[in-house]
Amino acid sequence: MWRPGFEPKATAGTLREPKPMASTAAVAQAPSARTTRERLVATWRRGEEALSPRVLRKTLADLQSIVDTRVSEVEGGRRAKAFAKWYATASADERRDAWSLMSEQFGPDPKKIASAREHYEASHGTPEEGAAEIRLRKAMVSPRTRLMQRFAAFPEGMRFLVDLRAEILPHLKGDKRLIPLDAELETLFSTWFDVAFLELRRLSWDSPASLIEKLIKYEAVHDIRSWADLKNRLDSDRRCYGFFHPKLDGDPLIFVEVALTDAISDSITPLLDETAAAADLTKATTAIFYSISNCQTGLRGVSFGDSLIKRVVETLKEEFPKLKTFATLSPIPGFRSWLVKNAPADKLAAWEKPLELAARAPERQELLAFAARYLGKEMQEGKPVDPVARFHLGNGARVERLNWAGDPSAKGVKQSFGLMVNYLYDPKRIDKHRTLLSQGEIPISGAIEDLYR
Repeated sequence: MWRPGFEPKATAGTLREPKPMASTAAVAQAPSARTTRERLVATWRRGEEALSPRVLRKTLADLQSIVDTRVSEVEGGRRAKAFAKWYATASADERRDAWSLMSEQFGPDPKKIASAREHYEASHGTPEEGAAEIRLRKAMVSPRTRLMQRFAAFPEGMRFLVDLRAEILPHLKGDKRLIPLDAELETLFSTWFDVAFLELRRLSWDSPASLIEKLIKYEAVHDIRSWADLKNRLDSDRRCYGFFHPKLDGDPLIFVEVALTDAISDSITPLLDETAAAADLTKATTAIFYSISNCQTGLRGVSFGDSLIKRVVETLKEEFPKLKTFATLSPIPGFRSWLVKNAPADKLAAWEKPLELAARAPERQELLAFAARYLGKEMQEGKPVDPVARFHLGNGARVERLNWAGDPSAKGVKQSFGLMVNYLYDPKRIDKHRTLLSQGEIPISGAIEDLYR
């Protein structure tokens, strides 16, 4: 696992880099003016179109053969695998043509939907209503669903689809024609990656080297600086758990790093101190979730965090019955950008060196007040504006405490002036907190409320 001179560097995105991904320029490039429908009946290729009309028709035929109802699931999977093999060597623009075909040419039949809807509306309140509803549901299922299912049938198919969506995501804003394909994949992934099919595994220093290296590369919150840093995070007073899916060949979907302590942590520095002695587990009363990393970009929008935290809490309580408190030590990634828009310019200048502010400095108290307001009041479309707050509060936590100089690193100062926050998970109040949030009220502690009064 260790190689001389190698120092691991964490990345905030996915580990896997699909071959010939589109360049930044390609992402920004406007899509072709012609739809695939227009190109399929054309004679000549035009402008920046990657595949000629003849090759585009051949590619469509290959995709249609995959969903051919006359062939078995096994044969359909074999054809899907052959297409995936072509895709692996295709250029970025050729891949984009393939996405367009999948998105535009495999939608549901609008005539069947209209007929089924008319029949359903006419049968409302009659004994035929149930059968009419089933007919309408079937009419709305697109051939694209069957296409994706057959890609998932061969052994590497699920990885192919997850990576495919990861490639598509940066293009959605500039090419709305790809939205149906993205929506189809997200819907299917929500079923295929349901927590009932996921396995919770503990990652330790004794785990296979290949898995340890994935932990290094997927870490998205606090970069793993060295093997010593990694070993510290997997020490006896730590736990690391991840969700795995049998179709992704040992690749984690999400993982959480936990420190076992005797109190709620107020700084990330001692937790990442490679020279610190391991804590006495006989005195541990608190589990601190200090890093949660989503590993698969292609699974964006599919939620695992809620179930992961619940499962980890249950697992920890079984191993350590004395644990009573479950909390996070979390970054506040959106705070600075929000503050720039909402605080006076002279105040911003006074906060540029927050670690130098005295404990009773008014500027320090004002910054804490703004942070409390940001976390405890600010919402957009019914959800907290901060992405980490949105995650934890949506899972039933409450905003518990702000920590001055919680993350004094350059990254911490840049994104939140060094502030960190504890979110508290109280198993007895998770449902209550969720209800409050659904009613437009962010669950907060009295300490947070006092800061912005």
